[in-house]
Amino acid sequence: MPGTSFRSQISANKRESFFLVLVVLWILIVLGAAIGYLVTRDIYGIIGATAIALLVGGAMSVGSYFGGDALVLAASQARQVDDRSQPQLMNVVRELTLAAGIPMPKVYIIPDSAPNAFATGRDPQHASIAVTSGLLEKLDREELQGVIGHELSHVRNYDIRFTLLVGVLVGSIALLADMFLRFTFWGGMGGGRRSSSSSGSDSSSGIQAIVFVIAIVLAILAPIAARLVQLAVSRQREYLADASSVELTRNPQGLEDALMKIAADQEPLEVANRATAHLYVVNPMKKLSGGSGLFSTHPPILDRVNRLRSMSGQPPMDAAEIAALRGLE
Repeated sequence: MPGTSFRSQISANKRESFFLVLVVLWILIVLGAAIGYLVTRDIYGIIGATAIALLVGGAMSVGSYFGGDALVLAASQARQVDDRSQPQLMNVVRELTLAAGIPMPKVYIIPDSAPNAFATGRDPQHASIAVTSGLLEKLDREELQGVIGHELSHVRNYDIRFTLLVGVLVGSIALLADMFLRFTFWGGMGGGRRSSSSSGSDSSSGIQAIVFVIAIVLAILAPIAARLVQLAVSRQREYLADASSVELTRNPQGLEDALMKIAADQEPLEVANRATAHLYVVNPMKKLSGGSGLFSTHPPILDRVNRLRSMSGQPPMDAAEIAALRGLE
């Protein structure tokens, strides 16, 4: 029996990702409330500023919800294909779509010799999968099935929407923090603080000074903390998509071999950038098999491969295999 079932991985990653998104939302609310207190020093100001923070996040979410996928595909220079132009790819996508129980997504090719792939869209009814021409050239059918299963799992598990919403919340936090810091350092709050200090008690002034310092610290650290949470969410969703791919293909070896090939490939993905890197099956900006830092969008390949091996009861990679993989990087 496998040491770790794909169902247990799916359940664990869903719980962890949901918790991390709540953390991002909490950071947004706390930052909005702190800014509201300092600007108005009134309970209604706190409520109003918090509402504005949530409205900013909501407005950005709506815009990205309806147009984000088109922008990503255009930036990636992807072109749509059909059964006549790419029969094998369309066949693989169709059979795994049926296994996943979701509508057939639009399929795109990115004209780039580096092997990689991503999924985008707002839900399974409005999803797209894009693969590079290099992926089709360098992977066999079983490996291709593993990658397509991974991307379709992002669609079926609503990772495409999940990642979008977290990204927008993180962007909202960064926007609010930047606005607050600019407002503060350009003296927009100086007069208000002095007026309150002269008319209020010393204790009240002391509290306001403490809250002001806290707000400044929050404005500086909140975007960093939110970004770290976003990256943690991204890593958890990659583990989840790997596990879900095994559920669809019943073949951990196919995805394992595909990950090894993509990670070992030396060709740069020309169309990738830091804004889209987190979407790909393997990070196109930094294909390291070793440790994964806090600022990494993907888990380390070694961890992903060892999790896949545990599902089929295989031992983890030994020292010789690890050295061989690192030697290819």
